[in-house]
Amino acid sequence: MPSLSRLVDGNPGVIDPKKVPHVSVGNGARMPAIGLGTFGSDHASHQTVADAVKYAASIGYRHFDCASVYGNEDCIGQVFREIFKNGLQRDKVWITSKLWNNKHGEVLSSCQKSLSDLKIEYLDLYLIHWPFPNHHPPECDVTARNPHAVPYVHENYMRTWRQMEELVDRDLVRHIGTSNMTIPKMKLLLHDARIKPVVNEMELHPHFQQPEFFRYLMDNGIQPIGYSPLGSPARPERDRTPEDTSPTEDPVIRGIAERLGIHPAVVCLKWAVQRGQVPIPFSTNPKNILSNLRGVVSEPLSPQDMQTMEKLDRNCRLIKGQVFLWKEKQSWEDLWDINGVVTPA
Repeated sequence: MPSLSRLVDGNPGVIDPKKVPHVSVGNGARMPAIGLGTFGSDHASHQTVADAVKYAASIGYRHFDCASVYGNEDCIGQVFREIFKNGLQRDKVWITSKLWNNKHGEVLSSCQKSLSDLKIEYLDLYLIHWPFPNHHPPECDVTARNPHAVPYVHENYMRTWRQMEELVDRDLVRHIGTSNMTIPKMKLLLHDARIKPVVNEMELHPHFQQPEFFRYLMDNGIQPIGYSPLGSPARPERDRTPEDTSPTEDPVIRGIAERLGIHPAVVCLKWAVQRGQVPIPFSTNPKNILSNLRGVVSEPLSPQDMQTMEKLDRNCRLIKGQVFLWKEKQSWEDLWDINGVVTPA
């Protein structure tokens, strides 16, 4: 593989990483405002995802969103080792990983495993993947339930968070954050945390804008990172329901895309970055990987288009999380505290 610096310099098929927007998190750390997700769902092999990371790095991506539960960190680590060996500086790349649900009591060893697999000495960001310790078998269907599943218990979550804070103290991670939280849970965490989360990773796309939570996070200096920014067209079957909608099929978004001569997916990503969230689209298609990055460094959407997009919210959550429920005859809404308080046991 040629030097990445040579790949970037003067190559019209490559985006200069310096042109990619950044956001400030924590004490001024700069996170690229678009990343590559690495959840291959049930359709992309670990090596295919690693190849996508390698290609993305070669064309200018400097932000990669990983997780231990994806099962592919070792393959991705081979890519990181190669690209750093070939001249890309580690401090120019933002690497995130996540603590899986069955490791809430084993934070240090889980983080060390991710570091070993990814072939790096530190993580820029480490997240608690879900606020519940509940987990499920790989590729299970929507009816799967763990007999040991429990509701959110703040005291237990804080025991995990204290271990996350220790990772920062040990210089194993630069920043810590949350994922799939809610306002009631976040209020409790902010009250009790010694080191507050710098991000919350959450589902965000034009049909699911979470405006109240989004504003709450921004007001508290917490950066929203948006997964499924295109509506997750390749999400697992267990996450599909008849009432789901697709933002890239929205006639308004398609109309904007047609007028601008771009793909509807690019419209969604432009909207996300301009709104202030950090999208992490996943793709293994080189054409789409490049198009996504190029889209956020090209001409922005107009203020009128942004206002139009704001009106498209359908409160359509696609990743509902049914497999994390803790008792029979529950609705997935119980995971998301829709009544404004933490759902009781």
